[in-house]
Order: sequence, then structure tokens, then C-alpha cells
Amino acid sequence: MTATALLPQSAMPSVEPAVEDEKRRVLKSAFGFDEFRPGQERVIDALLSGRNVLAVMPTGAGKSLCYQVPALVMGGLTIVVSPLIALMEDQVAALRLNGVAAEAIHSARSREENVASWRRIASGEARLLYLAPERLMTERMLSALSRLPVSLIAIDEAHCISQWGHSFRAEYLELGRAREVLPAARMIALTATADEATQQDVLQKLFGGDAEAFVAGFDRPNISIAVAEKRDAAAAIERYVAARKGQSGVIYRISRKKVEETAERLRRSGVNALAYHAGMEAAARAAAQEAFLAEPGIVMVATVAFGMGIDKSDVRYVVHGDIPGSLEAYYQEIGRAGRDGAPAEAMMFYGLEDVRTRRRFIDEQDSAPERKRVEARRLDALIGFCETTACRRQTLLAYFGETSGACGNCDVCLNPPEVVDGTEEARLLLSLVSDTGERFGAAHIVALAVGHLSETVEARGHDKLAGFGRGADRPASDWRAILRQLVAAGALTVETGAYGGLTLTPRGARILQAGERISIAKPKPKTRERGRMAAEAVAPDGYDAELLAKLKALRRELATARAVPAYVIFSDKTLVEMAAGKPRDAEALSRVKGVGAAKLEAFGDVFLKVLRAA
Repeated sequence: MTATALLPQSAMPSVEPAVEDEKRRVLKSAFGFDEFRPGQERVIDALLSGRNVLAVMPTGAGKSLCYQVPALVMGGLTIVVSPLIALMEDQVAALRLNGVAAEAIHSARSREENVASWRRIASGEARLLYLAPERLMTERMLSALSRLPVSLIAIDEAHCISQWGHSFRAEYLELGRAREVLPAARMIALTATADEATQQDVLQKLFGGDAEAFVAGFDRPNISIAVAEKRDAAAAIERYVAARKGQSGVIYRISRKKVEETAERLRRSGVNALAYHAGMEAAARAAAQEAFLAEPGIVMVATVAFGMGIDKSDVRYVVHGDIPGSLEAYYQEIGRAGRDGAPAEAMMFYGLEDVRTRRRFIDEQDSAPERKRVEARRLDALIGFCETTACRRQTLLAYFGETSGACGNCDVCLNPPEVVDGTEEARLLLSLVSDTGERFGAAHIVALAVGHLSETVEARGHDKLAGFGRGADRPASDWRAILRQLVAAGALTVETGAYGGLTLTPRGARILQAGERISIAKPKPKTRERGRMAAEAVAPDGYDAELLAKLKALRRELATARAVPAYVIFSDKTLVEMAAGKPRDAEALSRVKGVGAAKLEAFGDVFLKVLRAA
């Protein structure tokens, strides 16, 4: 196994001159690009040189091209393993519009359609076949494929293979056996989110360690990152979206109920908001997804069921109304924003109630103890990210093993916290937790700190505690912030019971009893959520906005007529380049990135008609 980060030019895999020429020809003629994006070429060259590859590349880096170009250069049949039917269909539609013969066989198609696709595959008419992992690993399919010239197997969303990954899928575990049945085929596994443990697990389970791992940079510098205290999440989300009127965004909520409630609240306030979750009918989910992809300014409120394979370039923000389960999930989800490279932002609302809920999910899941311990450590890392006093991007990238300087584009960099000695404040809270029997949640402990009397407090005699009211000189929000920092620092843990009781850890006991000191970020005065960056985000300078609107309208008509997502016709980046350069003839249009030979033939005339009229 060879693990490769950023290879120097001298260490780049080399290919034969004829293969190099064919690779460049395919890139231009089929996909309309003159150059590869950063990271793509070294992955492609490794495959073309006969090696197996694990490619970890950020969302929007162009992972699909890393197997589609080799598929056309190498010849034979390429099998693409994809977890979602909708994603398969979109990929096949996009390839066909690029003039590439591709097929998908899956349960949402009729038997007749699947049989017709298989006949085209068996006759050699098609170059790529998209399959779900379950269908590929049936004995019947493997036996049939063993009689065909399979040259490449591409596995998308490869982190699903690893039991340490954030979205493990048992059906992915069998995929390593495909190499035994199809020994002549090279294999590439692709993912946007895999920490070191997940990478090693994928390399071992899928390749037996015999592969190169190419890990591109994880940074998405155009996304501004922020975390805010969670009080009334629904009201905060409504204010946040109102400050970004007319922009497309994604809002993640932890449950179907919260999705429906949030979407309805946004609609009442005049926002074009849609709901998406696994409890909806498949047709309703598909309609919501298609509307989001095709129309501007839609806000999608969703559970984590939404997002995989979504290719909408102008999403200006991603909001987490509830914390995700891990930094891997967080990174993947915020990656839906700003795929066009223009400014975008990620906002997370976070509170200790979320921590309790996530810990309960871990405790209740049907998995081995070691898996639960890994999930708990991942959650601890996320809590640390939420409470960090360092650059958030630095903290996030460090989790994936990447070093960086301060970004200047997160809430901590833009408004650095003042770090002070918080030992006395910590001891007050820790003593209240201890003196009440380590049974009560954050709300009760904060009430005691500020001296708030209630029936519960008086009935239990907690107003007689030495610490009762000793923090009355500070607002309750300050004490909530300090409690969260104590949890992040490992001085307190949140139990998973109904009340989310706080308990002391050994470190908490040392701070309380043995004189260990602790620093905290000085709580800041409460401010309204920032609306600056995404609200100011614009497309690149120098384009004709009116022309761009007309090009998008034409694209929408063509996509509707073909029953495909709009981006399959042309990406937003391609349309922006058209609106900026205003090509007047086929030759000039062919030089626009993303306009390959097949698309030029299929759509050139209609787009040139709009361009010439501008």
C-alpha cells in the first residue's frame, strides 16, 4: 500500500505517450475541458498505469471524471457501484448527453428496461454500467460479468465500506470479493469524507492493502464557518434565512417532525421551502429534489436522507439546526454549499440538548461496543470543534490530518474570543453538579447558579446549597456557555437519560477538589446571527446577468423535456462562462469549459441563438 498526499511532479504516475494523448482527447471531446482539475490527473494516471486507487477528494472536486476518463481510454466495460438510484440515473443521463454510452440496472426500472440495458452491455454497445452494491454482488450478476471484458470497477461513496466510517453500510462489505471474481479489472474507490482510520479500513477491506491512496486537500476556503448557541432553533433559522432572501440553501434537522415544522414555518414567512425526509413517498421526495436542483432560490429542509450526489452549484448556505453525528458528516453536509467557488457559509446551532440526543442515538444503536466507542469519540471531536477557541477551519482540517494556518473566514477568526482563567466559574458549576447528586441537566444547574427559585428548586432544598445564586452577577447564557465548554473539555459528561443529567469526570473532580486550573473562552454578549457573507455572495464578475437568466431558462426547458436535472445539460459554471464570453459561433462555444462535442452538436444551435440575440 502506498499512501500519497500531494505528489511532487517527479513522483507523478507516468503513462505512455499514446495513452496521454488519448486521455487529453477524451477530456476535451467527451467532457469539454482543456485541463484537469487539481488532483484528478494523478488519480487517472495511476489507474491508467495499472494500479488500484483510493481517492479521497473534497465535494465538488470532480471525482466522477477520475473513473469516467479511464473508462473511455482503457476500453472494455467499467462497473460503477453507487448507493442511490437517483444518483445512478443522473450520472447515466449526463454521460449520454456527453455522447458516452452508459446504462444502469436497478430495482426502480422495469424488468424489460433492465433486460434491454443488459443486452446493450453484453453486446459491447455501452462502456459504463451503474449498479447498486447488492445487485453487483449477486452470484448471477458476478457470473455474467465474469464473461465480459470488465476493465475497471469504480466504487462511489467508499466510506460506506468502513465500520469506522460515518455512514457504514453492511452491503458494501462484500465488494472486496468482486476483485476475486474479476481479477483483470482495476479498482478505484472514491469518497469525500474519510479520516485516517476510515482510509486504512477501506484500503484493507477492499484492496487487501494493495492500492495507492491519493488524499487531496480537504479545504473549502470559500465556505465561511460559524457556530452559534442554540436556544429557539426554529426562530433562529427563520431569521437566518430571512437575511438571505432569494438564495438557495439547505437546512438539516435531526428528525422528520422538525423538518416538517421548520419547512412549514419558513413557508408561512414567505420562503419557498421544501421538506425532504425518508418518511415521504418516493415520488414526493423526487419531486422536491428535482425542484431544488432546477429552480433558483429554493430552501431545502431535510434530514441526512438528503444530499448524497446532489450537484447544485449555487447553494449559498448550509444550516445545521441540530448538530450532526460527527465531523465527517458535518464536512460532507457543508460541502453542498458553494460548489461554484463563490462565497458561501455554514452555520451550526448547538446546545447540550443536542449532545444528549446524539449520545442516546449511540447507546441505542444495534452495534458492537467498539463501534459505539468510536462513535462516542467522533461525537467528542465534534463537541470540541463547536467549543474551540482556535480557528474552526484549522480544527476541522486537523481532524482529517491536514495542517493549515488560521483561515480568516470563520467566526472565531473574525471575532476571536478572549481566553481567560475560568477555574472559579468551573468550580461553582462543578460543585452544583456534585451537590445535587449528578442527576440534573444543564437548565437546572444554570438556574441554581443564577439563583432562580422554582418549585423544583425549593422542593429539593437546592436553594440552601452553598453555591445557590453565587453566579447571579452573570446572565444565564454565560453559564450555559461555560457548561458547554466544561463538557467539551472533558470535565463533565452528559448522560443519555430523559433529563440529560450532568456527571463529573475524573478531570472534573481534579478541577473541583485537587486544584487543577482550566481556561475558558470569555462568553460574549448575545448578538444576532451574521448575515454578511452568503448575503453578499455573487457570481464571478464580468458576466451579463440578464443573459445568464435567459440561458438558465433555456437549460430548464431542455432539462424538463428530457426529464433530467438541469445541471446535466450544462453546469452553472459553464453558463456563467457563456454569459461572460458571449460566444457567437460553434467554434467559440466549443472552447467554453463543459461544452464537449456531443453537447455542442445537441445544444449548440439553441444556445447560440440566445447568445447571438444578447
